[in-house]
Amino acid sequence: MAVVRKELDAAAVRGHFPALDQRVHGHPLIYLDSAATAQRPRAVLDAVVGFYERDNANVHRGLYELSRRATEGFEAARGCVARFIGAADPAELVWTRGTTEAINLVALAWGWANLREGDEIVVTVLEHHSNLVPWQLVAERTGARLRRVDIDGQGRLRLDQLDELLNERTRLVAVGHVSNALGTINPVREIVERAKAVGARVLVDGAQAVPHMKVDVQALGCDFYAFSGHKLGAPMGIGALWARRELLEAMPPWQGGGEMIDTVELERSTWAAVPHKFEAGTPNVAGAIGMAAAAMYIESLGYDAIAAHEEALVRYGMERLGAVDGLRLFGPEDPAERTAVFSFALEGVHPHDVATILDAEGIAVRAGHHCTQPLMRRLGVPATTRASCWIYNTTDELDRLAEALEVARRIFA
Repeated sequence: MAVVRKELDAAAVRGHFPALDQRVHGHPLIYLDSAATAQRPRAVLDAVVGFYERDNANVHRGLYELSRRATEGFEAARGCVARFIGAADPAELVWTRGTTEAINLVALAWGWANLREGDEIVVTVLEHHSNLVPWQLVAERTGARLRRVDIDGQGRLRLDQLDELLNERTRLVAVGHVSNALGTINPVREIVERAKAVGARVLVDGAQAVPHMKVDVQALGCDFYAFSGHKLGAPMGIGALWARRELLEAMPPWQGGGEMIDTVELERSTWAAVPHKFEAGTPNVAGAIGMAAAAMYIESLGYDAIAAHEEALVRYGMERLGAVDGLRLFGPEDPAERTAVFSFALEGVHPHDVATILDAEGIAVRAGHHCTQPLMRRLGVPATTRASCWIYNTTDELDRLAEALEVARRIFA
C-alpha cells in the first residue's frame, strides 16, 4: 500500500498566525526572523488566555478547585513537552525561562559540583553566547579550561579537530544542535559517540532544532538538552532542560526558595524530588501550558510535512539569493546540512542598512552578530544580515526578499 506523504499548506498555516495578517509601512508583512523568535499560532494564544480566564491560580499549593486545575494543567504540560522531545520520564524535564537559563542551570549546578582545575570543556566556534559565556564563568571559578572546535569553509564543524581535542581530561562537550547564525545542522549523535568514548558528558543547545525537526533525546544519547518555547511558537519566558534523571538527582539545587524544598529549618533544608528541586518560586504556568500547546500544534502539522516544506525553502532560497549580484551567502552548500536560515553579506552595504531598507518594504530580518561574535570573527565579517524561515514562509516571500536586496544594492551602488 502506497504511503501518502502529508504536505504542508503554507497558506492555511499562515492563517493560524494572527500577527502575520498586517501591513508594515504599507506593505504586507514578510516575517523572516523566526530564528530570533517565532510568531504564535492561535492555538497557543487560546491556551494561554484560557488559563488566565478560567484556571489562574498558583500550583502545588492550593486545596481549592482552581489550584487543582492549574496544577493538573501545569504537570500535563510537562508530560506533553517531555514526550515531544522523546524523554522517557516527565520528571527529567525541568521548566526554565528558556535555553539560556537551562544552560546556566547545568553550568552552575552540575559544573561547579563536577569540574576541577585541569578539566576541559569543549565548545565550538558556532556557539551562541548562551552556550559559551556560562562555561567561561564556570572555567574561571573552577580552573577548568575551554577548548574550541573550528569550522570548515562552509560552516561545518571539523570533527577531525574534535577527535584531536577529546582526551581523558574532557569532562563536557557543549554543542548547538543547529547554528542560529548559519543554519548548520550539526551531527550530534556522532559527536555524542565520540565524547562518550572518553567519558565526557554532552550538553546540546537545541533552541534552533526543536522547531524544525523531530528531536529524540534518547536516540541522540546526550546528557543534557536545552531548548526554548518562543522559538517554536510558545510564549516568551518559558523553556526547558531535559537531563538524565540520575544526573538531576546528583546535582545540587542552583536556586533556593519556595517549591524546591522538602523541609526547612533555621540552619538547614532538604530538597524536593526532581524536577521540582530546580524550580524555585512561582513558575510560569501559562507559559508551560502555552509551550505544550505549541508542541501539539507542530505535531499536528507533521514532521515530514515540515521537513519537506523547509527543504523546498532551503533549495529555493539558496538559488534565488545566490543569484543576487554581490551577495555572499554563508553556511553549508548542501541543503541537507542546513535549515532555512540565510545569513549573508551584501557587497558595499552594511547589514544594518540592509535591514533598514528591507523594513521599509515590510520585510523583517535580523542584522548583527546574532550573539555569535567568535563566529563572526572566524568568518571575517563584523556582522551579517539573517533571513530565517519557518512553517509560515513561502517562496514568494523569498522572491520579495531578493527583489528588495537588488533595490538596496542599487541605492548604495
